[in-house]
Amino acid sequence: MSIAKRRLSPEESRGMALAAALDLLIEAGPQAVTLKAVASRIGRTHANLLHHFGSASGLQKSLAQYLTDRVCGSIAEAVLKSRTGEGTVRDIVDLTFDAFDKQGAGALSSWMLLTGNEDALDPIIDSIHALVDELGEDGHEDREMHEDTLTLVLMALGDALIGERLAGSLDLPRSSARDLAEIHLQHALDRWKAEHGA
Repeated sequence: MSIAKRRLSPEESRGMALAAALDLLIEAGPQAVTLKAVASRIGRTHANLLHHFGSASGLQKSLAQYLTDRVCGSIAEAVLKSRTGEGTVRDIVDLTFDAFDKQGAGALSSWMLLTGNEDALDPIIDSIHALVDELGEDGHEDREMHEDTLTLVLMALGDALIGERLAGSLDLPRSSARDLAEIHLQHALDRWKAEHGA
């Protein structure tokens, strides 16, 4: 490959690094998301990634933002569809639970907390808050919607971390937490429709 083909803009280089970091997160867990591993995966140097992210914690924070931006867009779309009858509450639940489980947000959150990098969770918290406010009516903060979101996110995070083992030990189907979240959100959607004459 020629040198010209290997040159990337800073945005392209960061994007490649974050996509590789997400792949590593999903494949091998958060402990595998190191500057060295990401650099190796995309054929760059450790110094190149230090330039873009500043540190391993900077990479984690950027990865949290990258993952959250992707997920929040999908969830917002699903919420709006459910309000018009095009989508289902289960779509919202599955997107949220999959983000924390299959897409690694739960493992990443736990890892950042355990390694003392709590501020790296800020992008996740901020994006979820912004999403909830965006979905609120007329730009007003909706306390009930905040409470519903808190419930959903905590259920999804808990399920990602211990849901399989806990459901098994209680002789419940693996989908039990998702089923309970769906019931809770359906009540919230019904309440929203009643309030807005939808």
